[in-house]
Amino acid sequence: MSDIKYTMAEAIEEAKRCLNCKVPQCKKGCPINNDIPDWIHELSKGNPGNAMAIINAKSNLPAVCGRVCAHERQCEGNCVLGKKGAHINIGSLERFLADFDSEMNLTRENIQQKNRGRVAVIGSGPAGLTVAGELARKGFDVEIFEMEREAGGVLMFGIPEYRLAKDVVRHEIKKIVELGVRINCGVTIGPDMTVDDLFAKGFDAIFMGTGTGKPKKLSVPGSELDGVRQAVYFLRRVSLYNSGYIGRDEVLVREGERVFVVGCGNTAMDAARTAVRLGAAVVTVVYHHTINEMSALRAEYDDAVTEGVKFLWNSNITEIHDKDGVLNEIVIDRDGDIVTVAADKVIMAVGSSPASRIVSTTEGIDVDPKGYVLTREMPYGMTTRKGVFAGGDVTNRPATVVHAMQDARKVAEGIIQYVDAVKLMQSIDGDR
Repeated sequence: MSDIKYTMAEAIEEAKRCLNCKVPQCKKGCPINNDIPDWIHELSKGNPGNAMAIINAKSNLPAVCGRVCAHERQCEGNCVLGKKGAHINIGSLERFLADFDSEMNLTRENIQQKNRGRVAVIGSGPAGLTVAGELARKGFDVEIFEMEREAGGVLMFGIPEYRLAKDVVRHEIKKIVELGVRINCGVTIGPDMTVDDLFAKGFDAIFMGTGTGKPKKLSVPGSELDGVRQAVYFLRRVSLYNSGYIGRDEVLVREGERVFVVGCGNTAMDAARTAVRLGAAVVTVVYHHTINEMSALRAEYDDAVTEGVKFLWNSNITEIHDKDGVLNEIVIDRDGDIVTVAADKVIMAVGSSPASRIVSTTEGIDVDPKGYVLTREMPYGMTTRKGVFAGGDVTNRPATVVHAMQDARKVAEGIIQYVDAVKLMQSIDGDR
């Protein structure tokens, strides 16, 4: 991961290393097709404002992307200088520019008149924020509805503070609010207000960016015990604690405990490293394949090892035991070798699927057998319910923050096409 903290002089020197390739592979490696050589060139000339203007044209969350994108697999991994072992530190440069822009309050965007249509956005994660920002810049009146008490979705409640400071998220959201977007927190679409209610309020289109809030479970004896929790639940509680919303006693992991994490993706790494930082005595990741098959970034794995996380490869938890209702040990099958070890907590990081709050309260939105919302190509992102669009994890397309942003930008274009067409037909009918 890119975490170099530059001074202005250092950032300019790093930017000068860029070859400004005619066919930039770094840009091809970026899911949102960021014009990387262009903004790096502006930075190399000492023009941070111009550089940020280029970044803002493609990204609504540059300070976030500069911190949590999988640079080693995307832009930096495709940099031609990487063949010599010295790729441009693109992520760190983007982070530097976004932070400098924030500190100096450089960006001043013209607010468009909101007369093109009204759009409701459900969820304020990467997909929802991207759609809101894209549409607001194109003259749409956008209102976000978020179930949590604070906006940000997975950025606020799923990614640990050490990887993504919450004040950074808050500032990115502030920039979107300054475009004229309104955010309503503490509103759960489904129980509190339905999609039909939103249409009745006069919205021309609705975007579902609700992610995958329903964790998958591991079907083993003892998985129903209190000491067994999902990683997304654990990370959310830690974020709530760090933000001052709940007390330390409401966080799953206690000091001195023996914690086992099941799974080996980036979420598992986040859960394991967070448990270490909470004072767990031993944190062990249990994974049913080898290190070469883990989905986590190698840099995330390396950082976890550095912090003391242990790994059991080709292993499965087959049973979870308790004493008087309190989890006290687990049974592990490691390549046929069965062992029973002491344990206090088991954290599951084995994936998640969409919750059904919206679909179950709305007629006409079809899902696949796993609960993911079905969408069409034209207009891109529209569900089987006219005027209702979906994007991000709820459609089972993206896998990372930047992929959710990539998908959301395409859905925003689909919403624009749809609303413009409806308005045109209404004007034609009105002239008859």
